Amino acid sequence: MQQTRVRTTAVYRSPLFLAHETGRGHVESPQRLQCIYRELDRPEVAAQLLFPEFGPAPVSAIALNHSDELIREVAATAGHAAFYLDADTRTSAASYEAALLAAGAVIDGINRLARGEIDNGFCLVRPPGHHAERDQAMGFCLFNNVAVGARWARKHLGLERILLLDWDLHHGNGTQHSFYRDPSVLYCSIHQYPCYPGSGAVGEVGEGPGLGYTINVPLCSGHGDAEYARILNQMVAPLVHGYRPELILVSCGFDCMAGDPLGAMRLTATGIASMTRTLVELAAEVCDNRLLLVLEGGYDLDNVRSGSLAVLSELHGAPLAAEYPVYLPPADFDRLRASTAASVHIDRAIEEVRCWWPRGPLSL
Repeated sequence: MQQTRVRTTAVYRSPLFLAHETGRGHVESPQRLQCIYRELDRPEVAAQLLFPEFGPAPVSAIALNHSDELIREVAATAGHAAFYLDADTRTSAASYEAALLAAGAVIDGINRLARGEIDNGFCLVRPPGHHAERDQAMGFCLFNNVAVGARWARKHLGLERILLLDWDLHHGNGTQHSFYRDPSVLYCSIHQYPCYPGSGAVGEVGEGPGLGYTINVPLCSGHGDAEYARILNQMVAPLVHGYRPELILVSCGFDCMAGDPLGAMRLTATGIASMTRTLVELAAEVCDNRLLLVLEGGYDLDNVRSGSLAVLSELHGAPLAAEYPVYLPPADFDRLRASTAASVHIDRAIEEVRCWWPRGPLSL
């Protein structure tokens, strides 16, 4: 059923996220945020959204997910014009401060959701996070923003079930490893495979008490709106109804959209809108609207702009401006929701999920 209520959507932004410099020609550049921040500066758009004040995550919060050694390594880059943590991951003088603030945005959003102050939110932050391991910065990522947020929600809010959905083109190795043995976090990744960082095979399903709580949907190139809608509606939705998360966090990458220089998927803003609306509906049904999206990748600026506007329009529940054709008409949404687009990769992932989730309302 279409959601028509206009919702209170928090947007997290800061000039500090633009001060994280990665070097000339680097795809993970400040321009990724500037292109959407310009749209948010339009009075008619800004008037419909909430822009909370927020601060950096305390180091103790980062330490919930990362080693002291990594925290010291990233902190040591502060004030230095350029420092390489690996071949792809460069910092600048303000990067450590920006990384703390990015994690702080996620924590603030989770806290506001828990208090009922907002209906949902979108953290438009840099640096991204889902590749960051417990003791290693990598893949443009310093600290794992969504993993830190989930750890915070477990420790400080007492949440017992959290869904982390990752639709970035690349597999979130750091997030998966953070919760591989933990049934309190259900991690589900939809990604191009094989692709950086090489993890995320369908057989990676967790270990020990976390067995079955890691779900990977590795796709070959060329999948688009219909295939992603099928995954959301025929796999993710039943999992949400069975698992009943108290919070849904999304690693939202726009590199899965057509034309991204690092990927070969074919999602459009329509597909992004469809996935967002599905999650809005699920969050309303199972967890009192506790839905927070966090920016990860996406390196085509037009896609970052149109994808972000699609996400925000669907979170808000109405078009942000008349000329933005990214709020999904009901007929288009219903058509995508009913999609049965064929894919051997999706079929295999669904069969794997059936092995671990044969119970409850799951009609996979």
